[in-house]
Amino acid sequence: MGYPVTRPRRLRQNKAIREMVAGTALDRRDLIYPLFIDEAATGRKPVPSMPGVERLSLADLDAEADEVAGLGIPAVLLFGLPAEKDPEGEAAYRPGNVIEKSVKAIKRRHKDLIVMADVCLCEYTTHGHCGPIRGDTVDNDATLDIIAKTAVSYARAGADVVAPSGMMDGMVHAIRSELDFHGFKDTIIMSYAAKYASAMYGPFREAASSGCKGFDRSTYQMDPANSDEALREVALDLDEGADIVMVKPALSYLDIVYRVKAEFRAPVAAYSVSGEYAMIKAAAANGWIDGDRVAMEALLSMKRAGADLIVTYFAKDAARLLR
Repeated sequence: MGYPVTRPRRLRQNKAIREMVAGTALDRRDLIYPLFIDEAATGRKPVPSMPGVERLSLADLDAEADEVAGLGIPAVLLFGLPAEKDPEGEAAYRPGNVIEKSVKAIKRRHKDLIVMADVCLCEYTTHGHCGPIRGDTVDNDATLDIIAKTAVSYARAGADVVAPSGMMDGMVHAIRSELDFHGFKDTIIMSYAAKYASAMYGPFREAASSGCKGFDRSTYQMDPANSDEALREVALDLDEGADIVMVKPALSYLDIVYRVKAEFRAPVAAYSVSGEYAMIKAAAANGWIDGDRVAMEALLSMKRAGADLIVTYFAKDAARLLR
């Protein structure tokens, strides 16, 4: 029966009732906070395009981990900026690399904080691409060997999760095989399974010092026009042993998040990327929007679309609001 017998507003007029019948809930346990660790830094370096985000020195990690853990955020995702780069990205797995040091430092202080390590070479190569260049593209198969060694380095240091993000064909298989061979059968792989060649990564490039030269990443990251392709990519990564699959970016790709969750019913992460963060922060700074409300609405939309986990630069702000 319709109006006047049926009145949906009855369930909206009381805040407690609204919360009781809410179909989606955002929780601090859903959040993953990205950290940028600069091996050459002697202190914190603010990222101008990402207000509130900083590059950290290794010495800053203790205080940062204390704050994250104290807010009830269960996990961090590490990105390393090495003191020296090379054309092949081998600095990513050399003994004593920046992520190895970072993982050990965090785990010494907070054993229960989940440490995830991004496995990509764009921060480690002199040209800023996600693997060695051969001709006018990244050499897919040469990259697999390097990222597999990198993942083992991070697992050996104590990382709970390794997160390959370069969109190389076969990357999950290469990493899973190498982890298992070295005895790290329980190390989780969170694959950037559907990562698009998006224009929304600009502030991240500044934070991670990973702008690319010569050609763009459209030869290996996904075309924003494609959605069926995302399902094929996710299916391949799950078959190769991925434990969690990620969609990146989040807000402009909520349809992909929804389709991936509906199709596979596997754990899905959504990466709320730097451009999303920067736009909300900039609009809030100009007084055009309520930044906190918009950020929380955006995160809630990712949960509603099907994300189980959300990588977000808003994690600390959101955790404070949720608490």
